[in-house]
Amino acid sequence: MQELNPSLQRVLLFCLCLILIFLGYDVLKYFIVPVLWASIITYMTWPIYKYIQARCGEHRRSLGAAIMMCLVTLVIGLPLIFAVFLLQQEGRNLYVDLHSQLISGHISIPDFILNLPMIGPEIARIVQEINANPSSLTQTMNTWIQANLSYGKVVASEISRNLVKLGFVIMTLFFFYRDGKVILHQVSKALEKIVGPRVHHYLDTISDTTRAVVYGVGLTAVAQALLAGLSYFVAGVPNPMVLTLITFIFALIPFGTPFAYGAVSLWLFSQGQTLESIGVMVWGICIVSTSDNVIRPLVISGATQIPFILIMFGVLGGIASFGLVGLFIGPVLLAVLLAIWREWLHESPEATLLPDATMAHDIDDQSPPLY
Repeated sequence: MQELNPSLQRVLLFCLCLILIFLGYDVLKYFIVPVLWASIITYMTWPIYKYIQARCGEHRRSLGAAIMMCLVTLVIGLPLIFAVFLLQQEGRNLYVDLHSQLISGHISIPDFILNLPMIGPEIARIVQEINANPSSLTQTMNTWIQANLSYGKVVASEISRNLVKLGFVIMTLFFFYRDGKVILHQVSKALEKIVGPRVHHYLDTISDTTRAVVYGVGLTAVAQALLAGLSYFVAGVPNPMVLTLITFIFALIPFGTPFAYGAVSLWLFSQGQTLESIGVMVWGICIVSTSDNVIRPLVISGATQIPFILIMFGVLGGIASFGLVGLFIGPVLLAVLLAIWREWLHESPEATLLPDATMAHDIDDQSPPLY
């Protein structure tokens, strides 16, 4: 039997590999996001797992992984259940308050809003119509809800899908804890065959960036939301738990927290609670925003030697492209690209003209000119 031409054989083998990769991606694409979340959680909690594994013994890795998985489930699950319960209670109270105001026909708008140019008279007209015939608005809202009931089904479907993904994340955690060292060694060895020895530098960059983003963005957002929520409770703002969660979402976006507590402060001012409004605003500027404007840039840029604006672009672009997990994927991708860019500059023939600096601000003003 005549053998195939070696070149043709390599082409066929390459095409077969491409087909297998495509089919593999088509099968696993629904699990990519859960695996990414599991990887991030495993990496950030690995020191705790090592402590637990040391107490269980190296030969009982499954037991250590199971204990760690249960701990993560409790840490994530209990606050989530508690938050859902509080949201349900406050959401019901908010609905009752709005419904009672609509039925009574005594909706009032602050004068400074009614006096706004262009939109003020229109708002006054709408409020007057609502107060004159509140039942018509209720009927209109019921009709709109019935006509758009499918959106509620979409939301419920999306919530169910995310809960299923959370289940896959927890299940994947067990295997990542138990076999994490083996998986990391195999991935590192495979990438080294493709990229070369420099892959270890890229892996270190990914590690540092992930840690910096989690601490600089995630933990800072939690701290900002808790601090802002404290001011909401003290000021007596209705539905403080809902507002605290909204503040957390805004805090994930660089410089987004002022929009959250600023809106609460304006609402308090519109209700005539001037002192509480000033208190929320002053607390937000002096305390809440400090972590956003000072701690976050120091933690991220200091740990990774990456310009903070690049991290900010990575966070915003990552969320827009990949969803919430893009909060970590975006900065990591830009960090790796920046590492490749720096290596390419220093490996080019003109590298001898460049000073030993990786950042623009590291270059001394008295360095020799580049011409």
